Amino acid sequence: MGDNLAISLPICEIDPLARAADLSEQDITERIAAAKQTLGEKLLILGHHYQRDSIVAHADLLGDSFLLSKQAAESSAEYIVFCGVHFMAESADILTSDNQKVVLPNMRAGCSMADMANVPDVQQCWDEILANLDLADPAEREDAMIPAGEGEAFLIPVTYMNSSAELKAFVGQHGGVVCTSSNAAGVLSWAFERAGKDGKVLFFPDQHLGRNTGLAMGLSVAEMEVWHPGENPDWQALEGARIVLWHGYCSVHRRFSVEQIEDIRRDYPGCKIVVHPECRREVVEASDAVGSTEFIRNYVAQQDDGVVIGVGTEINMVKRLNQQYPDKQVICLDPLVCPCSTMYMIHPIYLLDVLERIIEGEVPNHVTVPNKVSQSANLALQRMLQIPI
Repeated sequence: MGDNLAISLPICEIDPLARAADLSEQDITERIAAAKQTLGEKLLILGHHYQRDSIVAHADLLGDSFLLSKQAAESSAEYIVFCGVHFMAESADILTSDNQKVVLPNMRAGCSMADMANVPDVQQCWDEILANLDLADPAEREDAMIPAGEGEAFLIPVTYMNSSAELKAFVGQHGGVVCTSSNAAGVLSWAFERAGKDGKVLFFPDQHLGRNTGLAMGLSVAEMEVWHPGENPDWQALEGARIVLWHGYCSVHRRFSVEQIEDIRRDYPGCKIVVHPECRREVVEASDAVGSTEFIRNYVAQQDDGVVIGVGTEINMVKRLNQQYPDKQVICLDPLVCPCSTMYMIHPIYLLDVLERIIEGEVPNHVTVPNKVSQSANLALQRMLQIPI
């Protein structure tokens, strides 16, 4: 699907298509550039790696979600326009100052993985595990940050960055921590110390990141059990688990398969395969390397010229890497390439719309996290930052 005006996109507070119905792609590009010039240093546009090229072209900074949020907090810009999805804008609002305003071009740009775990379901899971497995809540301790003592067994919550602010707050309130795909092993080690040898970690929302990280740390499959919301738990299996994995996943990374890897290895002997840890276990095990978005970017950069590199992550990033390294061939594992549908909701028309409305004195699509939620979520984020990677 190209960057044309014929595609159907969700509507935010108003319909940007109605404001720009007669504009060509070139008109939109020129007006975005003019708006950026007008706003000057008051504006910072953040672009996630998974965004389309016509958005990346206007981004002041390109990167992963948490890195971009940190960079926004370090900036002096008044308006942070985050070309990503909703949980990313929430994280930016949590980390930035009160005089900075975070704007999401399309408020419908969510994350299917983040939506797979919500506070009521996680709270029910939390209560049932504490009650049935004789574990304690770290929040009941005088200092939830110190490692568990002899004979103590706690349930430590760990949430992936790809989760709502409310879940990050839940984790902060219960002595837990946030993780990213690049620091998950360090975070789990931290959590195991605070759980105690008989304690457990509740990891959500992405089961695959949790499982792949646990296996890389030496845990067995039997030491990780999936929690299925709304289903009867297998308490015997949960009793023997060190990590309770939430039944969540990334709809893009779940598409990649061992068969795709085998096809590429057959067609391109000597090729390299690198995938994201949100992929399924068997895909990770069939690959040459696994790591975060930044890891994948660095892995591609380090390969010799002439090498074919099969990549298991979002197609916009894969295409951009192939353009960036013309002496290598970077291809997507999935021949039926599919962009992240929610990232794709950030169309240039939506970016233009919010920029021109900011100039007119509005703060459109302003993403704000309530203070109480923000404080608890920030506590979980700050714990993460204190953990050595």
